[in-house]
Amino acid sequence: MTHPYTATLTGNDRPTELHDYPIVHVQPVAWGEMDAFNHVNNVAYYRYAESARISYLHSLAMFKDETLTILAGSSCNYLRPVHYPDTLLIGVKCTKIGNTSLSMAYEYYSTTQNAIVANGTATIVRTDKDGNKQAWTADERKLISDFEGVDFS
Repeated sequence: MTHPYTATLTGNDRPTELHDYPIVHVQPVAWGEMDAFNHVNNVAYYRYAESARISYLHSLAMFKDETLTILAGSSCNYLRPVHYPDTLLIGVKCTKIGNTSLSMAYEYYSTTQNAIVANGTATIVRTDKDGNKQAWTADERKLISDFEGVDFS
């Protein structure tokens, strides 16, 4: 499912290395994201993960009513430096559904290097508009499980 403001890949459009990810977010690297060492600055990877996470949630139509998510934690492992120009393909998937949380994994694939250049994780928490934790509904759990092809019960 594609949205007007973001590009995603599914099915056979994904590189083989990302076939375990139901959604792959297409992320062009901007010149201004490089640092004094002439590679993409580490902070950019967290912005890329945020964009990939939003693509994932939009693909599930999770932004509705007064349900929000808050980032509770994130990590990134840098495997190879990335330089401009490049386009990263970021695979994103759910690895665990807690009562109010969702654990996610990322793989960053460089189209210039034809290789995985980073990986990471994130935990988001489902809340209402006032920031109070809310449990994932049975319908949301089923939607994520069906999308992932995994039984999270």
